[in-house]
Amino acid sequence: MSHRTRRDRTAASEGAAGAARCTVTVCRGCCCGTAAKVPRLDHEAQLAELRTALSGIAAVRRTDCLDVCERANVIVIQPSAEGRKAGGRPIWLGQVNDPGAADITAWVRDGGPGLAEPPGALDLYAFQPSRRVRAELHDE
Repeated sequence: MSHRTRRDRTAASEGAAGAARCTVTVCRGCCCGTAAKVPRLDHEAQLAELRTALSGIAAVRRTDCLDVCERANVIVIQPSAEGRKAGGRPIWLGQVNDPGAADITAWVRDGGPGLAEPPGALDLYAFQPSRRVRAELHDE
């Protein structure tokens, strides 16, 4: 009989669920997510739409400033464990100012970095932040 602790079982189940999922980090700091910087977007509705569209598919988290304010609104797509094994790396997207971010959600549903080819439209948003900024998100 197994004597695994509750903590061990919880960690194992979280690991299994998290391994199959991308993480979508949405900046909502000093500039991203503010009407002062991007006035014609309902920022809370955009975040809610991302969470709804990716429910059960990806972890969607809100974070404070990612320090690339000139590219508001910023979203970072981190690959799943499987995607990382296939060579996927975090993709930083700036100026994501459309309400539903449909291209992003479709790509993540298809597997995201390393597992699915990103739609061509995402090339318009992709950028490489400084090494310091990437390290703060722990994606190096």
